[in-house]
Amino acid sequence: MKSFDDTRPDFSPYGLTCERWTQVPMVRPDRHNEIELNLLVEGALTYRLGGDRVTIEAGSLAAFWAAVPHQILGQEAPGPAAEYFVATIPLAWFLQLQLPAFFVQAILRGRVAYERDTTRFRLDVEQFTNWAENLEGPVVELRRAALLEIEARLLRMGSAATKNQSGPESVLARSHFSSETEVGKAEQMARYIAQNYTSSLSVEAISRSVGLHPGYAMTLFRTAFGMSLVTCINQHRLTHAQRLLATTNQQILTIAYESGFGSLSRFNDAFRRTIGCTPRQYRLSHAFDSARATAGRSR
Repeated sequence: MKSFDDTRPDFSPYGLTCERWTQVPMVRPDRHNEIELNLLVEGALTYRLGGDRVTIEAGSLAAFWAAVPHQILGQEAPGPAAEYFVATIPLAWFLQLQLPAFFVQAILRGRVAYERDTTRFRLDVEQFTNWAENLEGPVVELRRAALLEIEARLLRMGSAATKNQSGPESVLARSHFSSETEVGKAEQMARYIAQNYTSSLSVEAISRSVGLHPGYAMTLFRTAFGMSLVTCINQHRLTHAQRLLATTNQQILTIAYESGFGSLSRFNDAFRRTIGCTPRQYRLSHAFDSARATAGRSR
């Protein structure tokens, strides 16, 4: 049974895997450029994902983009440690599956796709058990079968998420790429942003990192992720800021600069427009103990 290794470097790839894990509180957040699926067999698992707490209960399946900092917290109530399956899916492969765009874009914007379907749970446990065995096994045909089953499960999950959304029908259009090279370039840009968003970033620097013209890079990235390069940069910076606001007593000005914003005014403006409140209000509403709440009120 695996658990998180806190000596593991940020963005060290897991690759395409499926393994059984047990809950251990993490001393720091993890970040890697794969889509992560968690199937909770028993207990409950609470993450700090970005700045928010997300609890996954037994019998549930959750999916999220693991480039967003995620950290397992200690259990809030006595009981057995959560046992769960973790499947990791390289981002480039995920982008090639032509899943419903609403589902893909929601995950890439830092949301958690969450399913709790008791009628599917036994089948999910059986499938994840088989994937764990087949992906590591020597039989090529079984490995291919596992890949097809993972794709089918993601299609079902994406379809269910799409049915529950209330956006315009055009949101459901799928993205298409003319070559695997395009997918690889989009994934490289996403990884570059995720690794460097706290620094000064420009469209020119990002496109140069993958050897593309800025105009083409912007179009390719929007096709892949349904958002602009600038939006993706700000999303990472705001997620970073949310985590610091919720978990530290650092001054808001310090958090703004540490998150990659060049000024407090730009940080405040981006935070209000995207999160819907001020950084100070966010800190007050996400303070998890009285000491942090007091610190938040003094800012």
